[in-house]
Amino acid sequence: MTTTRPPEDPGGRWTDRLLAEGSDPDPRFSLANERTFLAWIRTALALIAGGIGLALAGDLVQPALRNGLAVGFAATGALVAAFAFRRWLRTERALRRAETLPPPALAPIMAYGLAAAAIVLLVALLATR
Repeated sequence: MTTTRPPEDPGGRWTDRLLAEGSDPDPRFSLANERTFLAWIRTALALIAGGIGLALAGDLVQPALRNGLAVGFAATGALVAAFAFRRWLRTERALRRAETLPPPALAPIMAYGLAAAAIVLLVALLATR
């Protein structure tokens, strides 16, 4: 006996479509995909927390730069969270279809973006000393 979600459940639409594609991959691969998703979510939370920390940094950095960096970190955290789900879904589809996994498009953007933000923050901290 199979169970289906009620038609009024809007959350079931994308999962039903996903499960209808291809075949079930090895559970280890799906679980690894989930762990990667959770790592991206932790990164998003860290960015948001960093933005909050910068916003509360007081006189450590000039107010305009402090607020700009805080908003940038928080907004980047929100984007990372959204893209994390997108990446999880694309990877899960590829696993179910036995296709090549999609490249991590967000990784270089995150790496270069965080490096640039760190340099700006470092220059700002050195300029106030």
